[in-house]
Amino acid sequence: MKHISILVPKRAILGSLEGSRQLLTQVNQFFMAAGKDPIFKVELVGLTMETPVSGGLFTVNANKLIGEVQKTDLIIIPAIDGNISEEVENNKEFLPWLIQQYNNGAEIASLCMGAFLLASTGLLAGKKCATHWMFANEFRKMFPDVNLVTEKIITDEQGIYSSGGAFSYLNLILYLIEKYAGRDIAILSAKVFAIEMERNSQSSFIIFQGQKDHADDPIKKAQEFIEKNYQEKITVEQLASMFALGRRNLERRFKKATANTVAEYIQRVKIEAAKVSLETSRENVNEVMYNVGYTDTKAFRTTFKRITGLSPIDYRNKYQREYAT
Repeated sequence: MKHISILVPKRAILGSLEGSRQLLTQVNQFFMAAGKDPIFKVELVGLTMETPVSGGLFTVNANKLIGEVQKTDLIIIPAIDGNISEEVENNKEFLPWLIQQYNNGAEIASLCMGAFLLASTGLLAGKKCATHWMFANEFRKMFPDVNLVTEKIITDEQGIYSSGGAFSYLNLILYLIEKYAGRDIAILSAKVFAIEMERNSQSSFIIFQGQKDHADDPIKKAQEFIEKNYQEKITVEQLASMFALGRRNLERRFKKATANTVAEYIQRVKIEAAKVSLETSRENVNEVMYNVGYTDTKAFRTTFKRITGLSPIDYRNKYQREYAT
């Protein structure tokens, strides 16, 4: 029997905590209905026996305190909310225990914003990790040694797992169920809980916000110029001249400040504008393409799919508002 510890951090988001518990305990019900022994022992593990969660709206009762769990097979870190730096600090007592359990052979899975708590252990250094795309800039700033992959729904590396934003945690729990209980049980769980299986990208959900939480004013002004003039052909040389910077110096500082090259940033801004147009207008794909400054149909479609994971037509079919005119 696999021992699963679901952490109960302060300010945990109840949905990811209880949703994980429900899915995993239901697996036991499937096995017992087939006349077999349950395969998971699922326990809620906290710093205190009672922990307020979801901004204090609910209280979760733990089965055990971390000091009472000497050995576990899988630890699940649910999402947390609030001021993320403060909440990592408020939950820092979990960190030595997480490190000890991992070194003793336990696997660890973080759900959405739980990645911030996992990354604070140092166990993610040099590894891939996913989290909610809205907090990608903050995550990169806090943990520059972690390979954040914002487009991924699930990462799996050396016994450490993570999931992307919000309810994509369900896909990670299904992934773990398949690993521990088999494909058939994972499919049954997906059907019972009405979860789409095999989702591996959150690219189509991402809204590009840029990265302006830095102190490099010339780079911030370059970003603002790109965002206001994305329909035009903008070159690195043009930006370097405008802000009296050498090309290499501009590119180096831009990458450091925004986590994107100049060319990538321009592409992301153009594609974000195209997405909004596809959602809200009845312009055809070529009209949208020209309006955001592309003239090469193949280049536009290729870039759009690389960034969003969908073709322009598929994106429109998925997201266009009914009241678009």
